[in-house]
Amino acid sequence: MTFSYEFPRAALTVDCVVFALDESDLKVMLIQRDISPFEGKWALPGGFVRIEETVEDAARRELQEETGLEKVFLEQLYTFGDIDRDPRERVVTVAWYALVRLSDHRVKAATDARAAAWFPPGSPCVRVRRPAS
Repeated sequence: MTFSYEFPRAALTVDCVVFALDESDLKVMLIQRDISPFEGKWALPGGFVRIEETVEDAARRELQEETGLEKVFLEQLYTFGDIDRDPRERVVTVAWYALVRLSDHRVKAATDARAAAWFPPGSPCVRVRRPAS
């Protein structure tokens, strides 16, 4: 028997904020989106959670698919839920973070990422949006 919900449900996504140390420099991993919306723009690796996976499994899958990074310790960071944060639909995102040694990880873009690269936090393509308090 199928259950019908009285209220519409938001889509659930994950984003991964991966920091790397390169000697004494801090870098952050970004992917260049290869699909709409925001095609060609730099973004955090992430995507939609599939029905059959946990939120953490989705974060690991998206990170591996879009950057090639595997076996990274991820810690849950924050949940973003602004109503109009995604132009496609109502989306709630669980963000994860990691800190890795840059020399231990080679990146390679795949699936819906055109490119993957490390950037200094002050770089123009690294735009931080602070959550509302």
